[in-house]
Amino acid sequence: MAPASAAPLWPGGPDVPGAPAVVQAPQPEPGAAPVKNPPPLPQANFAAPSISPGDGDVVGVAQPIIINFKDPVGDHAAAEKAIRITSSNATHGHFYWRGDKQVRWRPEEFWPANSDITVEAGGTKVAYKVGDAVVATADDATHMITVTRNGEVIKTMPTSMGKKDHETPNGTYYVGEKNRKMIMDSSTYGVPITDPQGYKLEVEYATRLSNSGIFVHAAPWSLAQQGVSDSSHGCLNVSTEDAQWFFENAQKGDPVVVTNSTGNFSAGDGMGDWS
Repeated sequence: MAPASAAPLWPGGPDVPGAPAVVQAPQPEPGAAPVKNPPPLPQANFAAPSISPGDGDVVGVAQPIIINFKDPVGDHAAAEKAIRITSSNATHGHFYWRGDKQVRWRPEEFWPANSDITVEAGGTKVAYKVGDAVVATADDATHMITVTRNGEVIKTMPTSMGKKDHETPNGTYYVGEKNRKMIMDSSTYGVPITDPQGYKLEVEYATRLSNSGIFVHAAPWSLAQQGVSDSSHGCLNVSTEDAQWFFENAQKGDPVVVTNSTGNFSAGDGMGDWS
């Protein structure tokens, strides 16, 4: 009688008597330190996405990872398993979705300064760096902005924030786009420029903190109020000299923490990741 054919060996195939069990190494938790020869990621249920920050970027410690998909993703949990995030300084964090075409990830606390981050998803891979921990705190009780780098104070700036009914909400913001000059127009959020609270003017050194229109910017017209009282429509008004310094020294993702004001920064704002 001919011998029986050997059982084929393939993943998930029949057990072979006496053979050691094959155990797949677990995927590192997102935010974990890189490991040598990590296991392959599961098959992605999405096409190659775009990822921000981009390859080679240097960002601040509050910058979230933003992954945009070409098509809506139905199974969020499966998509998360197909994403690998590593940090040279391991940190814990979480995913959160903004609809079915965008997922974000951020650490529970700010990124450790000077970390190397790698993100892999659906065939897209980026490697970028988190720089020094540059943190600005805007205290509405003192009307001062204090900027620290890795815990050391490097700059203080008198400010005038949102006046009554236009208060600058408390919360953690982070630096977004910068505009050397820009037009600010109240009609863009429903207040005609002819209204007593309306305005349309050019400002210098505008650094965005929210999608709703909060900026740090030069406001030479409010020098008398800066460091003393609130007079803006929500922005952080500073002198032209201080606005230029912030424009030139703050980088994308640097946190700006507003305290002792009224209300809270909305998590629904496109930059409200820390709310």
